[in-house]
Amino acid sequence: MTMLTPRTPTKLAPPGPSRRERKAAELQARTRLVGERLASISARSGVQVLQDVDTSPAGLTHAEAALRLERHGSNTVAHERAPRWYRQLAKAYWNPFIGVLVFLAAVMYWQDPADPGVVILSVMVGISGLLRFWQEFRSGRAADALKELVTTTCAVQRRAGSGSAPTTFEVPMDQVVPGDVVKLAAGDLIPADLRIVTAKDLGVSQAALSGESLPVAKADTRAQDLGQQDTTDPVEADNLVLMGTSVTSGTATGVVVATGADTYFGSMAGSLVGERPQTSFDTGVRRVSFLLIRFMLVMVPVVFMINGFTKGDWDEAFLFGIAVAVGLTPEMLPMVVSANLARGAVAMSKRKVVVKRLGAIQNLGAMDVLCTDKTGTLTEDRIVLDRHLDVHGNEDGEVLEYGYLNARFQTGLKNLMDQAVIDRVDEAEEVVVDARFSMVDEIPFDFARRRMSVVLARNPLVGDAAQREHIMITKGAVEEVLDRCTHLTDRGERVELTEQLRWHVTRIAEDDNRQGLRVLAVATRTIDTPRETYAVADEDGLTLVGFLAFLDPPKADAARALTGLADKGIAVKVVTGDNDLVAARVCADVGIDVGQVVLGPETDRLDDAELRRLAARTTVFAKVNPVQKARIVRALQADGHTVGFLGDGINDAAALRDADVGISVDTAVDIAKESADIILLEKDLTVLEQGVVQGRTTFGNTIKYIKMTASSNFGNVFSVLVASAFIPFQPMLAIMLLVQNLVYDISQLATPWDRMDEEYLREPRNWDAKGIGRFMVTIGPISSIFDISMFLIMWHVFAANSEASQSLFQSGWFIEGLLSQTLIVHMIRTRKIPFIQSRASWPVMVMTVLAVLTGLWLPFSPLAPSLGFVALPASYFPWLIGVLLAYCTLTQFVKTWYVRRFDTWL
Repeated sequence: MTMLTPRTPTKLAPPGPSRRERKAAELQARTRLVGERLASISARSGVQVLQDVDTSPAGLTHAEAALRLERHGSNTVAHERAPRWYRQLAKAYWNPFIGVLVFLAAVMYWQDPADPGVVILSVMVGISGLLRFWQEFRSGRAADALKELVTTTCAVQRRAGSGSAPTTFEVPMDQVVPGDVVKLAAGDLIPADLRIVTAKDLGVSQAALSGESLPVAKADTRAQDLGQQDTTDPVEADNLVLMGTSVTSGTATGVVVATGADTYFGSMAGSLVGERPQTSFDTGVRRVSFLLIRFMLVMVPVVFMINGFTKGDWDEAFLFGIAVAVGLTPEMLPMVVSANLARGAVAMSKRKVVVKRLGAIQNLGAMDVLCTDKTGTLTEDRIVLDRHLDVHGNEDGEVLEYGYLNARFQTGLKNLMDQAVIDRVDEAEEVVVDARFSMVDEIPFDFARRRMSVVLARNPLVGDAAQREHIMITKGAVEEVLDRCTHLTDRGERVELTEQLRWHVTRIAEDDNRQGLRVLAVATRTIDTPRETYAVADEDGLTLVGFLAFLDPPKADAARALTGLADKGIAVKVVTGDNDLVAARVCADVGIDVGQVVLGPETDRLDDAELRRLAARTTVFAKVNPVQKARIVRALQADGHTVGFLGDGINDAAALRDADVGISVDTAVDIAKESADIILLEKDLTVLEQGVVQGRTTFGNTIKYIKMTASSNFGNVFSVLVASAFIPFQPMLAIMLLVQNLVYDISQLATPWDRMDEEYLREPRNWDAKGIGRFMVTIGPISSIFDISMFLIMWHVFAANSEASQSLFQSGWFIEGLLSQTLIVHMIRTRKIPFIQSRASWPVMVMTVLAVLTGLWLPFSPLAPSLGFVALPASYFPWLIGVLLAYCTLTQFVKTWYVRRFDTWL
């Protein structure tokens, strides 16, 4: 059984229900009310339902339909609508770091409108927001392009006038109204919630609502039916068909009782739009942002006060304090995050993955629990014949032959299991249909008998004039077929079916059921008096031959994909609306340690704390409804896990929205695609594994920038504090500090293109604000040691110890500070020894070299006078090299200690 170690929640739950809990309660209440209304409709007679919706078996007139369309509105459910472009643009700038930079730029402008620092900060803010807006805008457009562009229609029966004869014609589904009479056939989508008026052999796929892979049989119904009273769940009602489902077999006529938001489908979809919950990515960025902002609020006033009191120039101290604030702010964080995520989105698009929300890429890398549906993810979403057994449970080719003949010769619409038998034989060529048999008659399947029979003539051999023998082959539900059997075939002998043998064969079928297989019985009868036609009464005195067992088979690569996810530290939990036995069998086949399967109704009896404990130790949840799926996701999140959810039905939409990363497929229902953050063009866990690696690379490169910048800037500010207290002039001009940060941050724009060490990609990665703060105060002061060393060198070796020579002092520290910041990138980007055990990507190397060259060039450039620089003597550079080498050596020693002490680096 998969056990998850509970992680300590990062904050206490707020008192009272949260916004998400209120939303979940709203969904549950609305769905329950709609379900109760539909259940009451199911209980009424067909005549009464027609009266209730003010229609007749002939349907509405065109005029009545037009009035109802105006009154009830279009037959569409609530959809998530992308905000207008200007709202998206404004949201791209809604970031705490950008807010700090805008505030600082405004203060600098108020102090001096000509200050070049205003332009520097404005450029940073503008580029960062525009890049994020453009990438998210394009991603949203790509996701919209996945939707079907064709109009879906349905067959509706309407009249020209009150006395006219009804005519059936196709109308767009969004124009269907309550009271319409709809004709259904195999392959049709159900356009609205319908009460069945008449039906024959109707099978409906309800996977989008219930998650059950096999079609559900609906009752054969006549116009004068009396309704049913045995269910309160509209999905289980055998005289209702609901929007979002589809017809797999048979025909029916139904009257529309609800459209749009009033449908069962719409009740769930309508409660899913609106503000999405905060994901781990959003929470992590916010925590890191406010950690750095709080640190800034402490350090900046200290620097301002020390410089004001020691230098006496409060205006200069104020400007220097602003420059220090900028120095403590990772100015390029929004841009680096956006570039990281944009690069990840491009890389994933090449693997047939559309990223709707950029933050989902990092969440995918942080994910340590994946909740997934079974159908189509672990399985192939098709029915195959798994085994053909005799009455003792042994493989028997005769059973397969009889099953094949039954499926092959029937003239009605073949269901999925009939086709599975035919496919199995055609692929294996185990049975050859030749002139041995010819069709005589058939007794079609119906949902009352739950079986069907074909009668074949056993053709005589060439030259044999004997009358051809007729044989009936019956296939159907085990209990229904057994009721008509008097004998069974035991090792080729026809034996009377005693009660003991009846118990024995029933147990064989039940054993297969417990393994998650759908079992059909096969029986035969030799007709003593052949005739041309046969009836249901002839299905008697049958001889049981054996059983056919069917399964939605697991994908061939599912086990490998699950192993790959496990190797990446991701626990997979199956959360399905399907049968618990089927779910357990499939999970076992793909290597999941099933343990105790928990049913959805069991979770309703648990409070949140109990559910958290249960969810941590449970691998498979079955027969869960949409509200229960979402609650399981929230329980895992409350335990500190980053949760991904993979699903494609309306029953998955609530969980998709609540998960840290919602994953759907392009064949999913629209509301599921809208609720998801990532859309797979192939429903494949292998693609997810690749996405996880990309997500961790994205996060790793983001956290690199934060730790490199925060620790480096912290070290610089610590050095400023020391210098401000003991040096009689400003250790660096405000404009120098801004330029230093600008050059350094531009060099970091290559960070998204850096590679990550293989070891880093093996575990889920989450934001850790406390760890970032610890890293900053541990690594940052190392640079201060060598900054102070450079202060002493400039003061004593180069005699830069007065206001007259302050430009030389400032220029010397500028170069040392910029080069140490830039070179330390290679020390921090890996826990290994840089350049030897781990090398940066070529874009990072190029940008590092350019930053170093820029720093060395500025004091000698034409810009030097305007920035306050002076040229440095050649004797300065050997001292610089010695300081930088000592800095890198000490940092490597501290890094080794840090990794051993805290077992982490990035």
